[in-house]
Amino acid sequence: MVVLADSDTRWKWGVLTARRLAPEAAVDGLLLRGRATPTPRQLAEVGVGVDSLREVTTAEFLRAATAPGAYDVVVLACVGGAVQAMLHGLRRAAADGAASGGAASGEAASAGAAAASAAAADSGPDGEPTGQRRPVIVTGYVGVVYEKLTDGLLLRHGADLVLANSPFDADRFRAVYEGVGADAGSVAECALPFLEGTAAPSAGEAADGPFTVVFAVQPSVPAGRADRAYLLRRAVHHALRHPERQVLIKLRSKPGEHTTHIEELPYQKLVRKLPGGRDGAGGGLPPNCRLVYGNMGEILDGARHTGGLLVTVSSTAALESLHRGVPTAVLTDLGVREALGNHYFTGSGCLASWDELDDGLLPEADEKWTLRQGVRGGDGFAAARDRVARLAGRAAGGGLPPLAPYYTVRTAPGYLPGILRRYGLEQDGSPGAGSPAEASDGLGAAGRGAVRRVVREAARGAYRHGVQRVAPLIRKAGEL
Repeated sequence: MVVLADSDTRWKWGVLTARRLAPEAAVDGLLLRGRATPTPRQLAEVGVGVDSLREVTTAEFLRAATAPGAYDVVVLACVGGAVQAMLHGLRRAAADGAASGGAASGEAASAGAAAASAAAADSGPDGEPTGQRRPVIVTGYVGVVYEKLTDGLLLRHGADLVLANSPFDADRFRAVYEGVGADAGSVAECALPFLEGTAAPSAGEAADGPFTVVFAVQPSVPAGRADRAYLLRRAVHHALRHPERQVLIKLRSKPGEHTTHIEELPYQKLVRKLPGGRDGAGGGLPPNCRLVYGNMGEILDGARHTGGLLVTVSSTAALESLHRGVPTAVLTDLGVREALGNHYFTGSGCLASWDELDDGLLPEADEKWTLRQGVRGGDGFAAARDRVARLAGRAAGGGLPPLAPYYTVRTAPGYLPGILRRYGLEQDGSPGAGSPAEASDGLGAAGRGAVRRVVREAARGAYRHGVQRVAPLIRKAGEL
């Protein structure tokens, strides 16, 4: 198996999903080069391992994924646009592979014959799809799906399996596909792959250490400075009001790193604006309140053993927390709104405000809601695992039908070409003229790689500076 990921959280989801789908399989990792490519520190914090790992461009991924006999299953753990581009690229690469196979067997290898052979790979004598020797393609979502449901789903359509993290999501996914006339057979109900193996604490389990409150912050929710500063102040106030408790502000990334979402206003900087703040990382935090990094699962396990609490606006960490039996508060202080994502948790029993938490509230999750969201239950991957095994068997035998995304240049001529260009592909899914080529420039592979790394880091630095420094200054000037 191989996992293609474009951010730290999607990397975690992709690798763990691969392990759940095929526990005994070897798993290689490919990181799609881009804005949110995780750093070595972020990869280490996620804490999932693979047999090999390297960064790739779109063209390099397509070559690796479709090399004869390379992989049985490909997990696309990327943003929707990247998934759509890779699906079109994989479809084209599979057709080209069939064409080159025909030429190698003694067929005429002219450009016209190759094109005819590629078309023949897609359909039989009566126009019916025939089998292609290609890997099984799996994709899905890294967590709570609370926005851009239709857009994101249609960008993922065409994969052999689109994983839904709960019965609730599976129903929504099928409704969207059926509503636009697309095949919904690819939707497979499973669970978030990191919801595994941790039982809820028993009633008589003794607390281990001071009661721990984990405030799981998010890079882009809420977005405004005032709202983010307010939430920080309330976390500090909770620590001051409860000196017997430990308050951990769980950060997603260090300044300069990027995650799935852009963080324009890192909490590390907001801390320095607190009363008594200083240039150091702790700012004006009281002794029992601190900023922390690390693996969310391990931090939640630590909180669980203290009888603690998870607080967030709408982070997927809430589902991890509920799975572990940790009391979980989804904040209502800024309203219950689609823009915040906390509307997803209506009916969960977890909605609460900082005032209520200050007064000692420990929310109790609704059991029916948690089951419906795939938080608690049996082996959520059993059905998906069986489907992947069956598809892989078909691929090894007669082959699989060509990939058939809903979006084509016929159904979305004003949308799809731009997505493909963004990832270096032409309208037919082939690598564009501007995609990296194995040109003979005298540098050699190692030299070209070093140059690309230097240029990439410089570009990332300029991007971070623009997002985190220039853009806020421009907005502030506009408010004058």
